[in-house]
Amino acid sequence: MTEIEQMLPRPLAAMSQGTVVEQSRAVAEVAAAVQVAKTFPRDTNRAGEQMQELCGRLAVASRAFYSVPRRGSGMSIHIARELARIWQNVDYGVRELRRDDEAGISEMQAWAWDQQENVRTTRSFIVPHMRSTRAGALPLTDLGDIYLNNQNQGAKAVRECIFAMLPGWFKTDAEDRLRRTLEHGDGKPIEQRRTDAVDKFKDLGVTQAQMEAMLKREMGQWGARDIAELTKAFMSITQDGITVTEFFIEKPVEIDG
Repeated sequence: MTEIEQMLPRPLAAMSQGTVVEQSRAVAEVAAAVQVAKTFPRDTNRAGEQMQELCGRLAVASRAFYSVPRRGSGMSIHIARELARIWQNVDYGVRELRRDDEAGISEMQAWAWDQQENVRTTRSFIVPHMRSTRAGALPLTDLGDIYLNNQNQGAKAVRECIFAMLPGWFKTDAEDRLRRTLEHGDGKPIEQRRTDAVDKFKDLGVTQAQMEAMLKREMGQWGARDIAELTKAFMSITQDGITVTEFFIEKPVEIDG
């Protein structure tokens, strides 16, 4: 038995030499990350200024929210990652701990860790190898489909971990700034923003009538908040894989003027 094996707890001693080396490397990386975080602490004032500048960009605000009928709404994983980057000295991710193909489940773990303050949030959860459809749950057997399903569920857990780890004021200020950016747009007149919204949804096979039915008002009555709601729906469909039918009915009723 080698000296390394003798120094390790008994369960680890039975592992391969490669596993032991990898674990030792991981421990060293963690120690180094903590030391760097202590040596180069974050500047909260600078982080706040960077957050305000970032959240003032329409391209960022357009990807910052999700909204799915009957499933909830909130800030997206896209903005969560950006805020973690600005806050600095943060480590986050998701890993698959175990996969049971016979039971059709995967055990996953997501985390977010403030290396400077040693604040860590972890979520452990089970992901069924299934996809929800309008006809019911569809079992997944293809390895690629299972991987994508696990990563999709893992991203949601990472998002919650990041937001639980970030200071409340930082998240709240970011959300307020993002909502103002969405409502005010990029300086275009509201008439142009309405037309642009209709044109974007045409590529998804969504008609103006369907959009009017969703918002419960005619196009000429859409305001800034309506455009913001359409933007969230568009990003949920194109970025998060939510189906068009979750937002728009196939045969909309006529909207009275």
